[in-house]
Amino acid sequence: MFPDRQVRSARPGAQALDKRAAENLRFIRETMERSASFTAVPGMGGMAMGASAVVAAWVASRQATTAAWLVTWLVEALTAVLIGAWTVNQKARAAGQPVLTGAGRKAAVSLSPPLVAAALLTIVLYRVGHTSVLPGLWLLLYGAGIVTAGAFSVRVVPVMGLCLMTVGALALFSPPTWGDACMAVGFGGVQILFGAIITRRFGG
Repeated sequence: MFPDRQVRSARPGAQALDKRAAENLRFIRETMERSASFTAVPGMGGMAMGASAVVAAWVASRQATTAAWLVTWLVEALTAVLIGAWTVNQKARAAGQPVLTGAGRKAAVSLSPPLVAAALLTIVLYRVGHTSVLPGLWLLLYGAGIVTAGAFSVRVVPVMGLCLMTVGALALFSPPTWGDACMAVGFGGVQILFGAIITRRFGG
């Protein structure tokens, strides 16, 4: 009888110990995941980038020449880069997270090659007069960069990249007149949507 009592009385203590051990392991795992991922993804910045893209799509659709259309989108690209860089830096500083070390540096390095490829192909395609494929190309390569950079960030980021690539594929196989609308949906709508999700789940 006495040994049974000891076993029964020990069970609650053992369960409490197991619960504390599980909580400690969960805390350690979450800490390691945060340290291995770049969490300073700007939700509000993404929404601002999306809003500027919607405006740019409206302006670009009203340009009379291809050169003016291209300049409109290049100005938008520069605007988006400045918004993104500033908001990433602000969020990282607020969180005490370095931008260009660790996961932040890996994310930046992963994002850069598709953007460089997009810039070079833009020059070539403009020279040969095939600018109608640029909307799809830009969306595909930007989305690919977001997917690869998202490997070092929170899970919602690569999902956003896949959505951008999907819109890019649609743009490539759609009539040329759909280009600005597709970019308004991709660079605008997709970024606003995911910016809102990131803001809600991970802060501004």
